[in-house]
Amino acid sequence: MTVDSSKDLHTDYIEVMMGPSHPAMHGITQIKLFLDGETIISADVEPGYLHRGFEKECEDHRWNQIVPYTDRLNYVSPLINNVAYVMAVEKLCGIKPTPRCDYLRVILSEMNRLTDHLTCVGAAVMELGAFSGFLYFVKARELYYDLMESVTGARVTYAWTRVGGMRWDIPEGFEAQSYAAIKETRRILKEIDGLFTKNRLFLDRVVDVGVISREDAISYGITGPFLRSTGVAYDVRKAHPYAAYGEVEFEIPVGENGDCYDRYKVRMAEMEQSMRIIEQALGKLPKGPVNVEDPRFVFPPKQAVYTTIEGMINHFRLVYDDVHPPKGEAYGYAEGGNGEIGFYVVSDGGNKPVKCRVRPPCFTIVAALGKILEGHMVADIVPIYGSVNMIGGEMDR
Repeated sequence: MTVDSSKDLHTDYIEVMMGPSHPAMHGITQIKLFLDGETIISADVEPGYLHRGFEKECEDHRWNQIVPYTDRLNYVSPLINNVAYVMAVEKLCGIKPTPRCDYLRVILSEMNRLTDHLTCVGAAVMELGAFSGFLYFVKARELYYDLMESVTGARVTYAWTRVGGMRWDIPEGFEAQSYAAIKETRRILKEIDGLFTKNRLFLDRVVDVGVISREDAISYGITGPFLRSTGVAYDVRKAHPYAAYGEVEFEIPVGENGDCYDRYKVRMAEMEQSMRIIEQALGKLPKGPVNVEDPRFVFPPKQAVYTTIEGMINHFRLVYDDVHPPKGEAYGYAEGGNGEIGFYVVSDGGNKPVKCRVRPPCFTIVAALGKILEGHMVADIVPIYGSVNMIGGEMDR
């Protein structure tokens, strides 16, 4: 019996819905897959399942009341969201934070960047089967959760910044605890590097997987480690220094191939740079107040509230009426764990924004995900999606 090999034996593509409730989705996102066997022919990514109306909700709340809502965007590194938002409002008001406030914002932002990268890489390796490796990342992350709790009183959602400064200063002993945490983190990261960086099983799952070119990354508007993995050395902290980033030295790690392995290496290298920034900022931390001395934006000392009529009136006004930025618009930005997080705010002179538009960095990455997945195997979805670091609250707002 002979078989005519010239006949087209092609079968119909299989349509598979992955998500929205799937353990590898890091939240609730749906990917419609068209498969030829186990090869992905095309993928249609459908975000939006965690949309909570953040931008519309901002229009019904006063300027400082919005700070806790920004925590719920990227809830893995929420303080960076706080900083980006209040910088937009401060730009609108024409006020500049104190030098000590700028340095503290840098220190705690970098601690949040560490928790973001540790969570991202740790979850990614766990989904590839390396649960013990995940525990190393969690152990290091716990150090910074404890530090953030000592400052803000919370482990995840901080609401620590205020227009014109912050809620309060760092506690006594914070610097010594920070240096100890950095020393322990470096030790843990060295062990992690030995476990994964040259591990053949790990390399087989991530090298040349999820490749994106620098041209495509730029055209999609991608920023952060995902862009830098393609070789583009763009970082908001260097390109447009804010707070005290212009006063510290650090490098921008970049990759070459734009694959999952390069994204892993970039995040690992960025953690070392974050610790380097923290050490410099702690060493240069200036004395002085953490809030601007302007009664239009900052609460008076509690003693003044109890003993002077002016202090009581000012406290009452800020609680019930909040700040009144002048009519206009401004854009505040920061380098988040996933890239540039931006807030565009519009004021009509009242105590509530007319508009508060968010630029979520992982939204542009997820927009490119369908193109990245094409041609890969179904099993490759897990490492690719893990390297995206999709945060549902940030993407869907």
